[in-house]
Amino acid sequence: MNNSKLIFVFLFLCIGYFSFAQNAHVKGVILDNENRPVADVNIACLGIVTQSNSDGFFEIDVPSNKKASLIFTHISLKMMSLSVSLKPNEVFIFNPRMNNSEEQMGEVFVSSKNRKRVQGIVTVDAATIKKIPGANAGIENILKTLPGVNSNNELSTQYAVRGGNYDENLVYVNEVEVYRPFLIRSGQQEGLSFTNTDLVQNVDFSAGGFQAKFGDKLSSVLDITYRKPTEFGAAFEASLLGGSAAVDLVSKNKKWSAVTGVRYRNNSLLVNSQDTETNYTPTFADVQTNINYDISEKWQISFLGNVSQNKYLYQPLTRQTKFGTIDQPMALAVYYEGQEKDKYDTYFGALKTTYKVSPDFTLKLIGSLFHTTEQEHFDILAQYRLGNVNDEESTTADNIDFTRGIGSQLNHARNDLDALIANIEIKGIKEWKNDSQLEFALKYTRESIRDRVVEWEAIDSAGFSINPPIVILPMNNQPYQPYTGPLLPYQDVRATNYNTINRFSGYTQFNKKTELGSSQVWYHLGARFQSWNVSGATVEGKDQIVVSPRAQFAIQPDWDMDMVFRISGGLYHQPPFYRELRDLDGVVNPNVKAQESVHIVLGNDYNFKMWNRPFKWVTEIYYKSLSDVNVYSIDNVRIRYVANNNTKAYAQGVDFRLNGEFVPGTESWVSFGYLKTEENYENKGYIARPTDQRLKFAMLFQDYMPNIPSVKLYLNLVYNTGLPGGAPAYSDPYVYQNRLNDYRRVDVGFAKVFVDSSTKIAKTNWLKNFKELSVGLEIFNLFNNQNAITNTWVRDVYSKNEYAIPNYMTSRVFNVKINARL
Repeated sequence: MNNSKLIFVFLFLCIGYFSFAQNAHVKGVILDNENRPVADVNIACLGIVTQSNSDGFFEIDVPSNKKASLIFTHISLKMMSLSVSLKPNEVFIFNPRMNNSEEQMGEVFVSSKNRKRVQGIVTVDAATIKKIPGANAGIENILKTLPGVNSNNELSTQYAVRGGNYDENLVYVNEVEVYRPFLIRSGQQEGLSFTNTDLVQNVDFSAGGFQAKFGDKLSSVLDITYRKPTEFGAAFEASLLGGSAAVDLVSKNKKWSAVTGVRYRNNSLLVNSQDTETNYTPTFADVQTNINYDISEKWQISFLGNVSQNKYLYQPLTRQTKFGTIDQPMALAVYYEGQEKDKYDTYFGALKTTYKVSPDFTLKLIGSLFHTTEQEHFDILAQYRLGNVNDEESTTADNIDFTRGIGSQLNHARNDLDALIANIEIKGIKEWKNDSQLEFALKYTRESIRDRVVEWEAIDSAGFSINPPIVILPMNNQPYQPYTGPLLPYQDVRATNYNTINRFSGYTQFNKKTELGSSQVWYHLGARFQSWNVSGATVEGKDQIVVSPRAQFAIQPDWDMDMVFRISGGLYHQPPFYRELRDLDGVVNPNVKAQESVHIVLGNDYNFKMWNRPFKWVTEIYYKSLSDVNVYSIDNVRIRYVANNNTKAYAQGVDFRLNGEFVPGTESWVSFGYLKTEENYENKGYIARPTDQRLKFAMLFQDYMPNIPSVKLYLNLVYNTGLPGGAPAYSDPYVYQNRLNDYRRVDVGFAKVFVDSSTKIAKTNWLKNFKELSVGLEIFNLFNNQNAITNTWVRDVYSKNEYAIPNYMTSRVFNVKINARL
């Protein structure tokens, strides 16, 4: 699809459907002087009256395009009034604090401070994250239902955004960048995501065109804020996959507060549903805490800490995989010996202090330390038999009646890594009364990496060892002639690297809100820089620097329809992280350049009412022109780089998302995306990149039984067209352009809610101690679809062909879960 066609589709979708609505909406949470939610507050506006619930939450419709007054009254608190003048369908968030000493009055004429909307940021409700089922439930599970976000691995928390890879996504928690392990090669090794959903307050996500204040990556930003509790609370969750517990603590004088969570996960239930029969003993556990201390009204300090230990003991026994066609069904039977022992220990701490120099000037100082020790040790012998089966319903070796290939494969690894990453950063925000703002920051990062990689693979086919084709050896014409040359591993990677990377980075960004005629306008202009140098015991890189100017512009016309148009983009750079410096032989190239992307995004955001309920339609068209690309291959979730910059690439596509209250009181959405991304390696021509997932459709749906509203249903549906299937070792990827089958998955959850915010509980009932209590049943992969993550290449001894044997993911799995909050 060329650019003119994309623009035509964009304009057509922006103007081809409109609903007219004359109301705006005010909602929020009412608190008292001690930050406790206030229930049963009456909110009245022009004859419309509503009440706040037990959590203090309220929502009310108000007339648009004119001044309207809201009156807040409570039996034991003083009255509060608010005057607003809002646009049609505009949503104004108002969190008042009522007291018993004096009446309060306020006025808001233009409330459009919803900066996230004009910046193209998607906000995910923290409560929704915990409800939606998934094999790896959490924030990433929700992200995979958004347009432009792709993944075909339910065991992994990794995701690719608009043609990028897993290493191109920024993740922040409380403004601190967090990292993922280095040596992970499969989803079943991952265990827990860094983010603990029990601690989350806000989740913001941008799929591209983000501002200069965010870091140096090419694809996306996930910005997470942990809670600052105002009262004691506790939460608990348990399921067949593990459990978690969290506690909120607040001191008597309200100066100290802390939220702490403990998690444990065991993936055995999921891994045992795959083709490979295993003895699988994982232990994934972590502890996280977020501590806050208010020294004064101007000065606050906080600490974010995490200790994580992931142990992965894996002993494969047998594998039986069926593939081929109806006319020619084939099977691969594999018998294993050996085991894998992996261990990933991470320690993370961040200290942040915020000082309000004046009402319009704030400074922040952030320091963080990340330490990971990782080991990946395995010796696994696989003996396989490939052939036709005489029973289509069976894939056991006993039913292979014509053997096409037989052989063995021995994989060995002794990989160890120790990484220490330290950061210190100062940030500033200066505001002016004319809706202008200046943000700036300066950051120093030091990365110290100690890495040993010893990894080899020996292949024996039909009783004869296969040497690597890249080594010149005497001709091996067995069994017709004896072979007297050396026997070498088919693949052999050995390297020891001790490297230090020093980085200086910073940004400055100017934000302005103004008017153009009767329309509201926002713009953000900024630039980032980063300089870095790679050094080590045997390498010394040159100093490098990049500058990345970025801009955003948004306009909200003065129409009856509540629409925002956006354009954003700029020059984005991704200086290489350690993984991108290491080539296929494990050797570090210190002079790998930053990958560069010229990025532009056109967006439209339209709020409207359907069935008298709020909805939003978002359309975005994007184009990326990439240069100095560092080519890579993906095996499961392991990314291996060539570690040069000999490639150029592009990515283009369009994303649509419709979200709203399909069912009254619950938010659901439907997403659709089209993507095309290709690369040109050393001017050989353009081929599909490993993340070229052309079409994506996803649905997140929440519902309840009308006659029994305490019985809830949660649906998570994802359909992705197939990714490129990869190529055998030493082969030309330009020859192997086959694709995996489409990824189709539906996860569904049913929950019986005994207590929630709307439940009235008698004081004598044992349930009165709970704020939330539910029991649920989850069915993962409801329709038992076979989804492949990669291919295993097996040689046919007769035809010398290599067959792509799909490595299937998990099948249908049942899980039970209980959630409680005090």
